[in-house]
Amino acid sequence: MDTTTRLAKILSRHGIASRRKSEEIIRQGRVKVNNVKVLDPAFQVDYKLSSVTVDGIKLKDIATRTYIALYKPVKHISDLNYDDDRALARELLPGKEYLFPVGRLDYNSEGLMIFTDDGEFTYRVSHPKFEVDKEYEVKFKGRPSPDAVNTVRKGLVIDGESFPVKAFHHLRDTDDNTWFRVVVTEGKNRMLRRIGDAIGHPVLKLKRTRIGPVLLKGLKPGEYRNLSVEEIEELTGLKGK
Repeated sequence: MDTTTRLAKILSRHGIASRRKSEEIIRQGRVKVNNVKVLDPAFQVDYKLSSVTVDGIKLKDIATRTYIALYKPVKHISDLNYDDDRALARELLPGKEYLFPVGRLDYNSEGLMIFTDDGEFTYRVSHPKFEVDKEYEVKFKGRPSPDAVNTVRKGLVIDGESFPVKAFHHLRDTDDNTWFRVVVTEGKNRMLRRIGDAIGHPVLKLKRTRIGPVLLKGLKPGEYRNLSVEEIEELTGLKGK
């Protein structure tokens, strides 16, 4: 697997500055690779082997950061700590390093979560302005009418707060209930459950199946895997730039 990338991308990836500003910083002679000044923003860096400094301060090698996709089972808390005996999703992961969740899933929901020690990555994936898709399979009680479906698609306002939905498509019917595929770019607290309550069809089951390019597919509840370099770069908007 190719582990080289543009120097400007490395700086941006570490949150030093935007990609364009990172290019300026390099051209100003403020960046060294393996203690050698580099002035070309397109200079290819092997981030597994190289040491990069900006104004003499060493960047943490991207290869030493952790990015884990976890299938959170139901009845696990997404937060790092809680004041009762309920299980923590974090406890399913290896090692003792400090990892924090990129977005949450409530106690009774399941599916894809990402844990990392990269704050800039968390910001880019979580903040609504970057419009990273979060896809869910949701089981609603009963059969939402066409009017209810259109209401959700147009965007609900609940207690003065807007709940925009990017996609809301029927998947299948089971017994007296209905599954929908839902895509949002915001992670408001209990958003999909509040939408279900607002249209009179409470959420019975909720599973997150995708965050940007990262898929839940291939994982079973409680299992995890490392994100690929390609997934990390795409999530941070750097792929191909």
